[in-house]
Amino acid sequence: MSRNARLALVLIVALCAAAAASFVVYRAVSSIPVREVEVASLQAVVAAKPIPVGTLLTPDHVRLVPWPARSPVPGSFTSIEGVVNRGAIVEISENEPITESRLAPLGSGGGLPPTIPEGMRAISVRTNEVVGVAGFVIPGTRVDVLVTLKQRSNESEPISRAVVSNVTVLTAGTRFDQEKARADGKPIPSTVVTLLVTPQDAERISLAASEGQITLTLRNPLDVARTQTTGVRMANLLAEAAPPPVMKKVEGHRVLVQPKPVAAPAQIYTVETIRAAKRSEEAIR
Repeated sequence: MSRNARLALVLIVALCAAAAASFVVYRAVSSIPVREVEVASLQAVVAAKPIPVGTLLTPDHVRLVPWPARSPVPGSFTSIEGVVNRGAIVEISENEPITESRLAPLGSGGGLPPTIPEGMRAISVRTNEVVGVAGFVIPGTRVDVLVTLKQRSNESEPISRAVVSNVTVLTAGTRFDQEKARADGKPIPSTVVTLLVTPQDAERISLAASEGQITLTLRNPLDVARTQTTGVRMANLLAEAAPPPVMKKVEGHRVLVQPKPVAAPAQIYTVETIRAAKRSEEAIR
């Protein structure tokens, strides 16, 4: 037998041995029974579909799912009967656990009233694309309410001022408008915006809406400082613009400081004088 033939025979025997060993190992591993580790779980009620604010829950809105017993959700429910006929006071996403803090008390019903905290009021103002900040005033955002009063007599002049600051928007438009806007990723074209305010602020907004033009200004949710301004009159509007506020450290805290306005330079006039044959120019203020 030649050298090449012997080498081919050795390779064939090695391949056959490897294949046989692999088959034996595969059969041995396949015969090992599967061990299932049972994880202790409990039943938790979750949302079966997105639940808008004010929805009165029915069995169709929720379902029961297994939940690890070692990590229970505080305030969650273990039976569907515990959440039925209770209104949602916040928006609940699909598969999100239903908790006590997200539902109105039993018997308070659905809709907007259960979402109003005790001691607060809900007031609606008429808006358009300009007043509603081009549709970006949506539920959950925070706004300031400005009023512009027009001239009523010879003694008064137009003025614009923030009358209520840092209020929460409860609703904007209809529920259909909100759902369509979320699906399309577009602003909500609402004509009525409902605000969550104190009774005193509700009176201020009502008077402002009846006596002048209401405007909403959108603000950063992290900016909770109260808006304090003196308002703008026609004389201030045409005057020299005030310098912008600057951030400074005062007693270890960063605060906005309004610099003192810089007085406008006095007007300088040049007068030419001639005394006999001598000519000169003098500057006067």
